[in-house]
Amino acid sequence: MIDAVGHPSSLLLLGGTSEIGLAIAERYLEGGPVRVVLAGRQSPRLADAAARLDRAGATTETVEFDAKDAAVHTEAVRKAFAGGDIDVAVVAFGLLGDQEKAWQDIDVAVELAEVNYVATVSVGVALATEFRRQGHGRIVALSSVAGERARRSNFVYGSTKAGMDAFYTGLTEALRGDGIGVTIVRPGFVHSKMTEGMDAAPLATTPEKVAEVAVDAVTKGRELVWAPAPLRAVMSVLRHIPRPIFRRLPV
Repeated sequence: MIDAVGHPSSLLLLGGTSEIGLAIAERYLEGGPVRVVLAGRQSPRLADAAARLDRAGATTETVEFDAKDAAVHTEAVRKAFAGGDIDVAVVAFGLLGDQEKAWQDIDVAVELAEVNYVATVSVGVALATEFRRQGHGRIVALSSVAGERARRSNFVYGSTKAGMDAFYTGLTEALRGDGIGVTIVRPGFVHSKMTEGMDAAPLATTPEKVAEVAVDAVTKGRELVWAPAPLRAVMSVLRHIPRPIFRRLPV
């Protein structure tokens, strides 16, 4: 159970090598020991992630999980819960991809949709089932401000995040009566391996800063947050700019 000061005893990270997800785990570990289940493809990267968290004080387990293989999603989540209650589950996997290829190459577009939307819905349904059976817990869904309004520069990615965001917004309401919480985190540009070599956008942040926002939101029971917080106002304005003007903006 999450204790009185918001510290969980267990955490499931779907996307076990996610930089933001690992930063969330480390943020929690600053407050004391946590059992962490890393769900991802067995690889040196997953082993390194487990070792990193072990050094930070975690008791780490791994579960085989592939976002591209929907057939394994339910079983991966079931196995994670079979080892004991899960207090917080973080949906942290995703692809950015080459955005110019994405709208011109069917395979690239479908891969983005399958990982960023279809897979996140699949694990969301599986998590809802397990959390309802368990009777407590919270889901943290890592969305993106890219889903708030489609831009020419990344509209395929943005559309997949819009779908994910809508699903978890609805899941928030669906699970409310069961006492299960959902927190949606909308980061902006994050300095990470995924964005390496790209020009940083205004209000760019880091995995550690996003983790700080996410953990604070869970502690306070907040359902929707932006990282960093000023992006909320920025996106509110951008959503209402007329299209002829919006398309001229360097965003």
